[in-house]
Amino acid sequence: MAEPKPALVLHLATGGEPLLFPLAPEETAGVQEKIPDLLKHGGVHSVQTRDGYTLTVNFAHVAAAYVDDLSRKGKFGLSA
Repeated sequence: MAEPKPALVLHLATGGEPLLFPLAPEETAGVQEKIPDLLKHGGVHSVQTRDGYTLTVNFAHVAAAYVDDLSRKGKFGLSA
């Protein structure tokens, strides 16, 4: 089985293609836990990417957000 490659997936309220940001493994659980509250209240949150950068997101401009595993083949996003 492939090593998990978690990524923060953001669908902006203005439309367009989703934005994908590979996450540091230690960030995954914390980000998943905070997403519902950030989307509900439009908060600003910073996360650490897998390559060491800090990403700051204003969730007031995000329509949908979730953490996905980029190592899965044939499936992406919210599909079952």
